[in-house]
Amino acid sequence: MHQSYPPKVLFLDKAHPYLEAYLTEHGFNCHTDTTSSKSEVEAFVEQFQGLVMRSRFSIDKAFLEKASKLQFLAREGVGVEHIDVDFAESSGIKVLISPEGSRDTVAEHALGLLLCLTNNLSRADRQVRSGQWVREANRAVELKGKTLGILGYGNMGSAFARRLQGFGVRVLAYDKFKTGFGDAFAEESSLETLFQEADVLSAHIPYAADNHHFINAVFLNSFRKNIYIVNTARGLILNTADLVDNLKSGKVLGAALDVLEYEETSFDKFRLDQLPPAFDYLTHADNVVLSPHIAGWSFESKEKHARVLAEKILKLTQI
Repeated sequence: MHQSYPPKVLFLDKAHPYLEAYLTEHGFNCHTDTTSSKSEVEAFVEQFQGLVMRSRFSIDKAFLEKASKLQFLAREGVGVEHIDVDFAESSGIKVLISPEGSRDTVAEHALGLLLCLTNNLSRADRQVRSGQWVREANRAVELKGKTLGILGYGNMGSAFARRLQGFGVRVLAYDKFKTGFGDAFAEESSLETLFQEADVLSAHIPYAADNHHFINAVFLNSFRKNIYIVNTARGLILNTADLVDNLKSGKVLGAALDVLEYEETSFDKFRLDQLPPAFDYLTHADNVVLSPHIAGWSFESKEKHARVLAEKILKLTQI
């Protein structure tokens, strides 16, 4: 990619210091603005060849049209639902992401959520803190001998499968974008086989318009067995109201959710004025474990994202 020199890069979110230091060392002119509004940034974005960001605001067609010199947009993380990727790439702007940076911590978090769910750890912890000593009602369900279904076998799904080694489980993975991906950690599976065999479903697919509420009432009731659900992917892939209905009926034995469909695009907070009764049910259900979109949020992943993007940016620009 041809570059004007020195190329200017704007950091819209605070990244790990490694990334700016690396880019500066390799001839980039780095600037940071983590406070200006979208409209304020639009007024000067034409100066820059590169943007580094997470999800502070949406990058739509109107914004990109003002970024006339932009050659890459580096998203620290995975999801790009707040970026008009099609328009960006049709304009010659490469969108870079760094799923490799958080795959390990997401996998560990997913495993932690699952163990918390099957061993009733959250409930037992709350009970002991309140002076209750309940043993029989907190009897666990062992993973050994169970079949775990993984929905999506990319960076996150495959890392989760690796973490399941040693638990004595059978792992099935379905990915509509891949074939021939079965390995030592998971068997390639059809969705129908997943429905027939799985005791647990762990979701690891990105959000896109065509999989909005992919996990819904029809999907959940396609499972032959009653199942546990773990979602560390995106909230909007799962219909919360349908999940609650199936928790109430017993079709879903328990759910562990790091993400919820009520999050704002930045993922930093809920749309607090729009929370429906389904969310209230989740917060009171003993067989539900919740965390605030932190599966990919480790000290190590922050630096890994920076290192992954540094390599991808340098390879793209060939400075």
